[in-house]
This record gives sequence, C-alpha cells and structure tokens, in this order.
Amino acid sequence: MNRFRAEWEQQSGVLMAWPHGDTDWAPMLGRVQACYADIARAIMADEHLMVVTPDPDAPRRLLADADPRRLTIACLPTNDTWTRDYGPLAVDADDGSTRLLDFTFNAWGMKFAADRDNLVTERLHRLGALPCPLDNHRDMVLEGGSVETDGRGTVMTTAACLLAPNRNDAWNRERIERELCQRLGARQVLWVEHGHVAGDDTDGHIDTLARFLPEGVIVAIAAEPGSAEHDDIEAMARQLAALRDADGRPYRVVRLPAAPTLLDADDQRLPATYA
Repeated sequence: MNRFRAEWEQQSGVLMAWPHGDTDWAPMLGRVQACYADIARAIMADEHLMVVTPDPDAPRRLLADADPRRLTIACLPTNDTWTRDYGPLAVDADDGSTRLLDFTFNAWGMKFAADRDNLVTERLHRLGALPCPLDNHRDMVLEGGSVETDGRGTVMTTAACLLAPNRNDAWNRERIERELCQRLGARQVLWVEHGHVAGDDTDGHIDTLARFLPEGVIVAIAAEPGSAEHDDIEAMARQLAALRDADGRPYRVVRLPAAPTLLDADDQRLPATYA
C-alpha cells in the first residue's frame, strides 16, 4: 500500500511556477516577481528549486546570482502559479521507492482556465525533470492543497471542497474516501465540516485552515471575534480537538493567530491565514 508522505519529510526539491504577464499577477507583475525571487533565494539556501515558466529569461535575470546547482528552470506554458495544487503528490510505494501521482487539476471546480497548468506534471515527466516515476491518476480531480496527511495513515480534508460540484460530482463521500485510501495509502480520512474563509476560491482547502505537524499536532487558524467567520472557525477547532489518528490517539490542537483583514484592489476580502 502507498504511504502519502508528510510535508516535513525529506524531499528532493521544491516546485515553483513563475508569475508572468498572462497570470492574474499581471497588474503588479514587477513587484510580484521580485517577491518570488526572494522566496526562491530562501528556498535555494537549503535545497533545490525547480521553476516552471513560459519565459525563462525573467527568473534567470532575477536569480542571476543563484547557485546553478540549486536551480532548474523548465520552459513550459502555465495559466497560473499554484503548483501547490497542480503539481504531483509524492507517496512511498511498497517496494520502498517514491512515486509521484498526477491528478487532474480543473482550477478549483472550473472557476478559471487550467488547460496548461493541468499538463505541467506530465510535461515535466516527459522532459525527464522529475526524479521519480509518475503514475497517471487523471480520472480523479484532486488538488494538493485539499488534502493533508500526518504521514501515519491519516488524510484530512474538508467536505466543502472535495464534495463541491464540478470536481468529482458523480462520486459521493464514500466513493471519494475509498479512492483517497486506495490511491494515497490512507487508513482513514478525516472530514472537516467547518471553516469557511471569505474570499476563498478553493471551496475550503484544508491547507488554508488546519495543518498537520509532527508528533500528533494540528495547527488551526483563528478568526477575529465578531467577524463573519468566527463562529464557524471555532466550530472547526472543536471538531479538530475531537479527532483521533489512525491508531486512536488524540491530536493536540494549537491555534494560530487570526490574520489581519486584507482587501484586493476592488475592496474584496482575500483569504489570508497563517496556515
């Protein structure tokens, strides 16, 4: 059985998609690319970075001082920058090897264009850029940010996201849970029923709300008292406190501070959290 790897385990590198003029970052592209360059340098201080971009000159120019041994640039078309959601998921196979799983990405329920993003993982594999074998799981829509694992047999997700229309709408909760267990090697799936955050295009990705840490810890967001989402976030925290891991042990829930309210250029809420 596969084992879905926790995010704190050893990895061979980080995948990043570079902002360009055809992404939503276009109105502030210079500022955002400079920010991405800072993120890239921080990553390369410790490990390898793979940048996906249709315009390799932009990251090469901003990262001209980078150690070339720590940087790979793959020239591929992209719609947007959320490799967290359309990149591969890593599992440990029964034979001890690491395999990468390629699910369908449809831009959070067909809200945006995703024709190029959905092909990034497959194209990287064809280029020989991925260090592990790639398994095709395109018959299931699944985003990386929609599932969390403790690395010990538990997958955590939200009902609002995985049961949302336009993902796997022909599958009910039992079918989705069965597929997650089979494909990711989970012994159980924990469904979080609360946690709406205003402005969230993902329909409630778990990585915006609650994250596993080592040693049986879950960190969970908070909301400002009196805010529209406060009561639902508190209901989520109560549910998390009652969860058990696959061996029946309780998790310890640690609350993160509430993030400040952030608005976009149209004064619409952005889903800012510290998760």
